[in-house]
Amino acid sequence: MRCPFCNHNGSRVLDSRPVHEGRAIRRRRECEKCEQRFTTFEMVEEQPLIVVKKEGSREEFSREKLLRGLIRACEKRPVPLERLESLVVEIERALRQAGVTEVPSKEIGEMVMERLMEIDEVAYVRFASVYRQFKDINVFVNELEELLNRSRNALVEEKKRGGTV
Repeated sequence: MRCPFCNHNGSRVLDSRPVHEGRAIRRRRECEKCEQRFTTFEMVEEQPLIVVKKEGSREEFSREKLLRGLIRACEKRPVPLERLESLVVEIERALRQAGVTEVPSKEIGEMVMERLMEIDEVAYVRFASVYRQFKDINVFVNELEELLNRSRNALVEEKKRGGTV
């Protein structure tokens, strides 16, 4: 590693630690010549993940954009920000592990709704109403009825297993 102070091409690592959820390594270094200390970061170069929108346009996947949508859906709900951040990381990890370079926005929306339903049902309905672009109250009511049926079925299954409700 070249020293940013004297341009010498030798340094020794004093300390290394993972950063950015283990996606990078921060290294404290010291130049062998001038003994100045500096920090470097080492990270895996990831292949860009492209989102194909409904109208066919393409844009790079944005954790920040997804997180903003989740925060909006969970506004005034008892959902910690850390949970939403981990949800975004979980979704991105699943997409990258699938080995695809392009993913339809519809697929991402479905992944979000599937997980958001387990976190907070009100946030799920809010997200679904924007994502699915409910055209009228009947579509909204149908979605709520489906949600209620899933909740009822889950309660019945829990009772069958002898769990408490």
